[in-house]
Amino acid sequence: MSKPRLACLISAGGTTLQNLIDRIADNRLDADIVRVVSSHPDAFGIQRAQRASIPVTVVPRSTKKFAEAVFEAIRGDQPDLVILAGWLHLLKIPDDFRWKVLNIHPSLLPAFGGKGMYGHHVHEAVLKYGCKLTGCTVHFADDTYDTGPIIVQKAVAVHDGDTAETLAARVYEAECEAYPEAIRWIARDGWKVEGRRVTSKPKKTSGGSE
Repeated sequence: MSKPRLACLISAGGTTLQNLIDRIADNRLDADIVRVVSSHPDAFGIQRAQRASIPVTVVPRSTKKFAEAVFEAIRGDQPDLVILAGWLHLLKIPDDFRWKVLNIHPSLLPAFGGKGMYGHHVHEAVLKYGCKLTGCTVHFADDTYDTGPIIVQKAVAVHDGDTAETLAARVYEAECEAYPEAIRWIARDGWKVEGRRVTSKPKKTSGGSE
């Protein structure tokens, strides 16, 4: 895919969405966001999308067959990738979106992942454990929390005196780089999933005798 079409799923403020909007606007990311789906009608991320003239669909969490409704809302836009951008709900991934749904998590998975581990909960757990290193992980989403194959990871040092807020700010800076990097890589089609590993496909070379 030369210029990926992105559908972004949000549940709240939309800071990750805004990062992608900004990077597309200043040509640091060659992509189009074709739709935003919000699970909450009052999410501030809706305003961010509207300011960027991106169509928005609200699919409340109370919707019957929620996951099916979410993917139905974007299927007509034919997105190449679905970007979970502060999306807080587990989704069953349909077959036609397998290896097309990306998520970012604010730790170096598999550490500090799983149900209930999001936002400040992650950073508080990292500090409580006494970690010297944390970071962020971009991975393919599957049908459980934070267990899909890893695409990109970036490390962030934990400083003496860090709070959950100061640590979160530095991890977010890493996220702002990691997500576009992962999108660019997957958009190049030069990758494959082998078991739990996402690897680059060998480059084709021309044969023949001299």
